[in-house]
Amino acid sequence: MFARLHDDIRVVFERDPAARSAIEVLICYPGLHAQWFYRVAHWFWVRRLHTLARLVSHLGRFFTGIEIHPGATIGRNFFIDHGMGVVIGETAEIGENVTLYHGVTLGGVSWRKEKRHPTVGDHVVIGAGAKVLGPIVIGEYSRIGANSVVVKDIEPHSVVVGVPGRVRRRAGEAVEDHQHEDLQHNVLHDTTMDLLQQISARLAAVEAEIAQDEIQFEAQKVVETNGYQGPWGI
Repeated sequence: MFARLHDDIRVVFERDPAARSAIEVLICYPGLHAQWFYRVAHWFWVRRLHTLARLVSHLGRFFTGIEIHPGATIGRNFFIDHGMGVVIGETAEIGENVTLYHGVTLGGVSWRKEKRHPTVGDHVVIGAGAKVLGPIVIGEYSRIGANSVVVKDIEPHSVVVGVPGRVRRRAGEAVEDHQHEDLQHNVLHDTTMDLLQQISARLAAVEAEIAQDEIQFEAQKVVETNGYQGPWGI
């Protein structure tokens, strides 16, 4: 128990430079408190005490603003930064060393009693407000940008941005530096701007083609109107 508590505090210090002391982390981090409520609720859930598990989960949501279903599966070194508005569904599965920011939803897209929530691999970072929906798989070491909406499987070592989420694979390099698993929002690839630039370039090319066709058309009209004249005007 105390070893797990020590790990919880260590993870906060590793991923939040605003953390100043262990006491501050213990009493002022709702993301950590939500995990404690979840662990108790999950303990009841796996023992089929579902109503009691849901009650504990409900209390956790009331005190932290974070909703984690007791049926979800969460690995070690999980970190929720800020936390308000995070929702993790019943059949969600989260690997180790995963980071979620506030407003993240791991949601379902079906009313059937089946696997309907995402599976998130190890070392994944999901930015503020992102929505990951359905029984999809987010590959390990992937990053999902703020407010992205992801509805398809994501391969490992990918960066996803936009609505719907578009993937930009990094140059085949694994992220090995666990101390820097932040989103680096200032360097996330802007796929929307890339698309606009491609459209702009294509539009310029089409306009150039049209202008060239107009020149040829005007030249043809002159020939048809005046008749062909040789090099000496004959």
